[in-house]
Amino acid sequence: MAKKEVSAIVKIQIPAGKATPAPPVGTALGPHGIQIMEFVKQYNAATESQVGTVIPVEITIFDDRSFEFKLKTPPTPVLLREKAKIEKAASNPGKEIAGSVTEKDIEEVAKRKMPDLNANDLEAAKQQVRGTARSMGLTVTP
Repeated sequence: MAKKEVSAIVKIQIPAGKATPAPPVGTALGPHGIQIMEFVKQYNAATESQVGTVIPVEITIFDDRSFEFKLKTPPTPVLLREKAKIEKAASNPGKEIAGSVTEKDIEEVAKRKMPDLNANDLEAAKQQVRGTARSMGLTVTP
């Protein structure tokens, strides 16, 4: 069997279980000529257990207009806001404190994000998550 040629790779962030053919899905996939409703149905079925969370997806589109997609872990700020129980990050980080997370929370987020981070070990992943927390105006308590 001949290998399919990849014509495009599209990355978008969509709320889990709530994808629709409207933007951003339609505008990202429409120009590539794939069946948008087919993608929407498959994505919603794959993410129905995580409704309410934003799930990034990487869609590989082939020359024959078929596609496959790979789900990623939720963005780090989304996970940190969940742990800190806040609606949004500080608008002026460094001068304003939006909330706090514990070292245990940082480790849990780092473990969950590990497959998508470019970190060699858990400690490096925790450092990346701490940096994100700091840029959101969150303090890390022991």
